[in-house]
Amino acid sequence: MASSWDEMTMSFSRLSMFPFFDIAHYLVSVMALKRQPGAAAVAWQNPISSWFTAMLHCFGGGILSSLLLAEPPLRFLTNNTNILLASAIWYIVFFCPCDLVSQGYSFLPVQLLAAGMKEVTRTWKIVGGVTHANSHYKNGWLVMIAIGWARGAGGSIITNFELLVKGDWKPQADEWMKMSYPAKVTLLGSIIFTLQHTEHLLISRHDLVFLYTMFLVVTKIIMMTTATPILPFAPFEATISRILFGWQQQFLPCEKKSEISTSTSKSTAVISDKAKKKGNKKTD
Repeated sequence: MASSWDEMTMSFSRLSMFPFFDIAHYLVSVMALKRQPGAAAVAWQNPISSWFTAMLHCFGGGILSSLLLAEPPLRFLTNNTNILLASAIWYIVFFCPCDLVSQGYSFLPVQLLAAGMKEVTRTWKIVGGVTHANSHYKNGWLVMIAIGWARGAGGSIITNFELLVKGDWKPQADEWMKMSYPAKVTLLGSIIFTLQHTEHLLISRHDLVFLYTMFLVVTKIIMMTTATPILPFAPFEATISRILFGWQQQFLPCEKKSEISTSTSKSTAVISDKAKKKGNKKTD
């Protein structure tokens, strides 16, 4: 007989993302777009360009994963229901009278609810990406990790292409150059779910889905309520960097000492040569 914990996690893993969680994902994505400088003016001047950018924010992960698997990148357009739903969210966010949607979204409880629901969809996208990649490449670890990562955090990466087309791309803001916290936590989740899918991590799928989702939601809410970035991976990253690459820095003082000794020996040799030349001139 299944325990109450198993029943709870199993029920949670069977949650449907449509429509409420998808609405939260589209709302957070489009609101992030609207907060960009000049986005509202672009929506009024060129609605088609603004709509296309919003679809990249909403479906960027699916587009990137399709490109990586050599599948049609516009396959997301075949889901008419989600396209209409995301388009409706885009329209009311940018063109609602008196900007009522943005004003309602400005309340912190609304933002916390929407952001928490969006993190739930992140887990479902990672799991879906890992499973989909495994159907193409059986037990292809790197492919499964890459597709799970692309599904969960590909929106921020694929929008760099849109910034490049507009001429607003900056190297220091590129997701590949400086990974954000969502990209890092998505990569970690993709690795964990890949290990679970290949049966190298002895935990059930529904338990892992519940625990990982709760971690995402709790950290996101804490980051928003405290208005300070949480870096739970910073100690781990520092330790790994010190173990893998820190040993090279230990040899830098030795190299500097050797350079100093060689330079001093050269200088003493030059001085001695000059002294010998002067002595020879005097004798002449």
